[in-house]
Amino acid sequence: MLSFFLRITLICLLISSPYVIFGQSKSKNSQPNIIFILVDDMGYGDIGAFFQNQRKQKGDRSEPWLLTPQLDKMAAQGAMLPEQYCAAPGHANVRDNQFDKALENNYTLGTVLQRAGYSTAAIGKWGLQGQSKTSDFPAHPLKRGFDYYYGYISHNAGHEHYPKEGLYRNPKEVYENYKVVSGGLDRCYTGDLFTAKAKQYIIDHKKGKEPGKPFFLYLAYDTPHAVLELPAAAYPAGGGVRGGLQWLGKPGMMINTAAGMPDTYMYPDYANATYDHDKNPSTPEIAWPDTYKRYASVNRRIDDQIGDLLQTLKDLKIDNNTLVVFTSDNGPSKESYLPKSYAAYNPDFFNSFGPYDGIKRDLLEGGVKMPTIAWWPKKIPENTLIKTPSISYDWMPTFAEAAGMPAPVRADGISLLPSLTGKGLQDRSQVYIEYFEPGNTPDYAEFLPAHKRKKRNQMQLIRLGDTVGVRYNIQSADDDFEIYNVLKDPQQGSNLASSNVQMQKMMKERVLQMRMADAEASRPYDMEFISSIQPGKVNRGLNMNLYAGNYPWLSKLTDLEPVYSSKTPSPKAQSKTGGMMSFDGYINIPADGEYTFYLSSDTKAFLKIHDASVIDEDFGYMPGEEKQSTMKLKAGYHPIKVYYKAKAGSKTSMLNIKWSADNIKKETIPASVYFN
Repeated sequence: MLSFFLRITLICLLISSPYVIFGQSKSKNSQPNIIFILVDDMGYGDIGAFFQNQRKQKGDRSEPWLLTPQLDKMAAQGAMLPEQYCAAPGHANVRDNQFDKALENNYTLGTVLQRAGYSTAAIGKWGLQGQSKTSDFPAHPLKRGFDYYYGYISHNAGHEHYPKEGLYRNPKEVYENYKVVSGGLDRCYTGDLFTAKAKQYIIDHKKGKEPGKPFFLYLAYDTPHAVLELPAAAYPAGGGVRGGLQWLGKPGMMINTAAGMPDTYMYPDYANATYDHDKNPSTPEIAWPDTYKRYASVNRRIDDQIGDLLQTLKDLKIDNNTLVVFTSDNGPSKESYLPKSYAAYNPDFFNSFGPYDGIKRDLLEGGVKMPTIAWWPKKIPENTLIKTPSISYDWMPTFAEAAGMPAPVRADGISLLPSLTGKGLQDRSQVYIEYFEPGNTPDYAEFLPAHKRKKRNQMQLIRLGDTVGVRYNIQSADDDFEIYNVLKDPQQGSNLASSNVQMQKMMKERVLQMRMADAEASRPYDMEFISSIQPGKVNRGLNMNLYAGNYPWLSKLTDLEPVYSSKTPSPKAQSKTGGMMSFDGYINIPADGEYTFYLSSDTKAFLKIHDASVIDEDFGYMPGEEKQSTMKLKAGYHPIKVYYKAKAGSKTSMLNIKWSADNIKKETIPASVYFN
């Protein structure tokens, strides 16, 4: 489900060291290595530090618990982000369940960090490659910013955790770059396989020709998602460079746990586990159903794998210069894909949704809150708890800032480094999700009556401060949001909508101002007019700011200081100096209508209205090409911002912004409608 949207958020000049960005010198030695770990379908409540430890402390034998000692240790040594959401943004080119659709050729975590001087690798599940009859997929990771790839290309492959044997879902193809390498993967459990390959990549990088060059590793597990297959052997002792999982590289024995039998190893903590099934202490306890022993073992295996990876960083003495982020892609699933002889899996056995209602495919908190941990010794203080809301697309600006770069303007998020390190002021994250999924919320006993069997279909979520607005089965833009203070009411039992009329109005307006419609994922509010705002006293013209420096992309300007500022009647290219220009203010729309905007430039340009990315002429833009986009706007003032890359000394600088509407022939937007 939402895993696609998190993956698509992974979301010029090649720079050598030392190098200059935006007029400031930065040594590569100060750039941290970055590892972004994404697990599949692990719920907020599956990790000890987030929920299971509290469950254990209660000692209720009718409520079994999971153990995650390594992730708990990681959380204690770094930061927990209990208010982080997964992403299903409102302008991604892959929406809903468009499996295997080609990821847009635009900025990804790979391209951004590659241009910041990093070696980049993606290991694990991809599912964004596009269709192809050959291995040369149109959106292969090597075409989206990664220097190296190893893993499952297709979405469906991630349902099977033994690629060669295919115990329950048939054999699957594993790729190394463009080559299928499944043939030698006898008895290789994918969680172990991807961990061993990740460790080997890090070790090889450290021993390579450029050991001082930073690396970025995107490690995307396919567990605990789908078929609950067990590992082939116990986890090897030790961990790190000399212990734990090891990449042997021999066909038939590619990793050191391939010596065991597939789908056989159950963790001792769970093999003989029992629980008070009838909530009667006087009757004998019964064994956990085998399905839940499997789920607990798969999660414990992930825990071991992460501990092994962190130990590798310590052994190589690069832990203090490596930022590691661990997160999931959505709430827990009720899928298991096991044979019918096994009991069905449901996440209410361990309450994997934590203190919330909802699971994968819900926009209630349990479906979209992520168990997120950030670890960076000496930089992120131990036992940091970040209570401000954030969302997975905030990681691109965060990683970019850590690498010494401002994020591309196309990135939706904000940098979380101030919250993580305790230095600087944290911007406010914009948490917005939209999604379509037929079906209903499960009717688990732990869920509130109002949420049981809740009809999903078209759904939206927006968070403003401590308040979340959520609506299900949307029929029109006029449908009311349910409004909850999720800090005081995490289970969302007290709907505050009746006493928050103004917030209701604001939410309905904001969700339209933050998104762009997509013909392949239609919504009932796509044709709604976007409301104007009341800015107060305004003056003619726009604010213009000029930023000096050598920009590989049109950048977010949040933390940059302009070298020159002035007022200008309308957006106008400069030819006397290079750098980046921004023009911001308001555009006064004369009447309700459908407006088409046209943009062209001699370099790069970008148009935003409200918070919507209207026209993107940055990545791969051909100078002089005119792009267009249409919006339905109500009469009145609408915030507008134009970004432009200026070319020093050019006599042919060009920035053209035009519009057309029912009563307006295509023309340059007149200066009379720009205000600040």
